[in-house]
Amino acid sequence: MRRRAWLAAALAAWSASADAAIRRGQALVFPRDHGAHLDARTEWWYATGWLGTEAEPRWGFQLTFFRSRTGLAEGVAGRFAARQLLFGHAALSDLAQRRHRHTQRIARWSGEGSSALGSASVVDGDVHLGRWSLRRDGGTWLAQLPAEDFTLELSLQPTQPLLLQGDAGFSRKGPDESQASHYYSEPQLAVRGAVTLDGQRVEASGRGWLDREWSDHYLAGDAVGWDWIGINLFDGSTLMAFRIRHPDGSALWAGGSFRPPGRPAVDFGPGDVKFTAGRRWTSPSSQASYPVEWQIETRAGRFALRSLMDAQELDSRGSTGAIYWEGLAELLDSAGRRVGLGYLEMTGYAARLRMQ
Repeated sequence: MRRRAWLAAALAAWSASADAAIRRGQALVFPRDHGAHLDARTEWWYATGWLGTEAEPRWGFQLTFFRSRTGLAEGVAGRFAARQLLFGHAALSDLAQRRHRHTQRIARWSGEGSSALGSASVVDGDVHLGRWSLRRDGGTWLAQLPAEDFTLELSLQPTQPLLLQGDAGFSRKGPDESQASHYYSEPQLAVRGAVTLDGQRVEASGRGWLDREWSDHYLAGDAVGWDWIGINLFDGSTLMAFRIRHPDGSALWAGGSFRPPGRPAVDFGPGDVKFTAGRRWTSPSSQASYPVEWQIETRAGRFALRSLMDAQELDSRGSTGAIYWEGLAELLDSAGRRVGLGYLEMTGYAARLRMQ
């Protein structure tokens, strides 16, 4: 409880002093932008995917590292000043056992140098929280996440160019130009590695998706959360779509992209994306009701989206403070055929999402 109280006080003290680096026309530079942006209010490294075959995926995985600037101790010297907070979430959806395992981490960091508790490089993608890590090596992302009841050891290798979302990486999230992030994706990642469960290590391969975002002002004041999908289609295409929701469930903003293999991406504006909720699942722990089946309409066509397991809710009140749903889902065409796999994320259903 003392840790949560300290965390709440630190985040409440954050002011709008962050450097206005989130702006249209700001060119993204790599490999530097794979690394941390310590002046931005919040950012994340977010990888999802599946292990198994397209016809029979065995596991879905999600791992996320968050960084949040506290606005505290800016004039305090030393590596123990809590200028940054680092969070980590990891989840494994076991489709055979119909079990969803998840865990979380939190640490404070001065923003200077390396720390055994946690740190993030500002030169390239390299972030860690204790023994958890996600780093780039020769363009491939390597993840090591030893948790209490499962371990993920993954290699995520690009097979396609970077996908800059929005306007060359500037992604609007609301009606005000300041409600935006810098956002790029690495879809269609070739995933290899191992899952350890109950002391048994199993090697597996599959497909993944990695998102990078950083922002100073992500959500409008009257937004409660979002619905988001990132889907790797079996023909090599990629589909991302999201909507930011009003309290009544209507769309405040929307966007996304579709990239056919070997061709430029098509960017979606608010009028190009429509989410229509279908069957719902109610969490027995939070009592939140989540749509686990959707109709998704974009300029790329109309698809059905269906979760492969209903119970994929994450309770992160021990770190970022949110309860949300995030899990493996299948994309179906108009004939009901599975044409892709990826992740569906839904926030703001248990309570209004507070962006840190």
